[in-house]
Amino acid sequence: MDDTPDNHIEVPHDHAVVLGAGLAGLLAARVLAERFARVTVVERDELPADGPAFRPGVPQSRHAHVLWSRGVEVIEELLPGITDKLLAGGAALLESPKDFLWLSPADWFGPLPGARILLGSRELLDWTIRGEVLRDRRIRIRDGCLATGLVGGPDGRSITGVRLRGGDPLPARFVVDATGRTSKAPAWLTALGHQAPETTRYDSHLGYSSRYFTIPPDPARRWHGMYVQGRPDSPRGGVLVPLDGDRWLATLVGNGEHAPPTGDEEFLGFARSLRSPALYDALRGATPLSSTAGFRRTANEWRHYERLPRRPAGFIALGDAACRFNPVYGHGMTVAALAVDALRKEIRTMDTAAVPAAAGRIQRRTTAASEVAWQIATSEDLRYPETEGPPADRTTRVLQRYMSRVMVGANTDPAVAGRFFGVLSLSTSPNTLLGPSTMFRVLSKWRTPTAPRTTAYPAHHGPPGTL
Repeated sequence: MDDTPDNHIEVPHDHAVVLGAGLAGLLAARVLAERFARVTVVERDELPADGPAFRPGVPQSRHAHVLWSRGVEVIEELLPGITDKLLAGGAALLESPKDFLWLSPADWFGPLPGARILLGSRELLDWTIRGEVLRDRRIRIRDGCLATGLVGGPDGRSITGVRLRGGDPLPARFVVDATGRTSKAPAWLTALGHQAPETTRYDSHLGYSSRYFTIPPDPARRWHGMYVQGRPDSPRGGVLVPLDGDRWLATLVGNGEHAPPTGDEEFLGFARSLRSPALYDALRGATPLSSTAGFRRTANEWRHYERLPRRPAGFIALGDAACRFNPVYGHGMTVAALAVDALRKEIRTMDTAAVPAAAGRIQRRTTAASEVAWQIATSEDLRYPETEGPPADRTTRVLQRYMSRVMVGANTDPAVAGRFFGVLSLSTSPNTLLGPSTMFRVLSKWRTPTAPRTTAYPAHHGPPGTL
């Protein structure tokens, strides 16, 4: 198919196209429908019609997903009532760390308030959100449809549509790439004579392995989920979360040579090797509901579209297509929601005709939603010696040492915990942790232990079956 910039199509002024029907794409379509008379979402997968189901385009859906409180708030603003629908479908809205057994790199968190967290299968989240988005008749989805390139405008600098396999080009005044980790947009832009974005990459070589289990009855259980974090001297961890369908999803993680196995027989053995036996003790009485699924594409990668000296008009990249994070920190969906919120604020007062020309500014504003999550993910990953990427500078090393002390304080101090989880949930600025009152509490009362303590179970909870 001819991808040269002089192969043009007539572009309607009232049509926008979103590539990808994941969370970022669906929310972007919802926002664009406020300014465009028609929005088409192009999705390569055949989407499930009868209820939540796995699809190949979201392979990470078989692993634990987290929607932090700020993401819950933004999506509720875009789709009023969506939280109740997710809860009715079996999702859970919990308080972290209060409702969890959470072993941090320092020690166990106490039963402290922190931030709300929504847990549910990715399949349920996508199904429920898609249903709400499609209530808007201005939006339609073309699933089972593969985008193969972009169409360039006659001015040589604008994007005016999308090329589809086996069909005519789809004209559009504005195109959003929300195809995630597999985005081909850099190559498509290069084919039209545009510059591909520079990429910054940090890879701690984290591996995932996950498996579904029944939730065994235990009247003494006083927690809803569990997180055993790894740390550089013990780079293995695991998370256990409740899902719709009365299931647990256990996700094991490890860096480099400590990546968890993908075989069913080795799954529990790896769980037993964690810093605490708590997760293993919980799983050994549970019945597996699936085989083990692995995932290894966990690098942090920022494609700097916001830095392009010659930005294509009428095109932006959103969500993982622009910036993706090590998923162990749980920020991907919340950052996608924040980026869409930034898109909404930028185009709220624009005429439709003005949106394409503002693509550069829109890209900068939506990309800015990634900055805090990027700082958290990359600075933490740089603690691991096997991490590939630009080395930590002096400022990062100082912040790492300070954050180790913050973690110690957050384990037991409600004030420090509240501020720490406010930042982790992307609800408050990281500067909150650098304020005088927080620094005084952290530096005067808690010292980083020479060897962080790890007890088998927190003081407020014993092994399964105990009160």
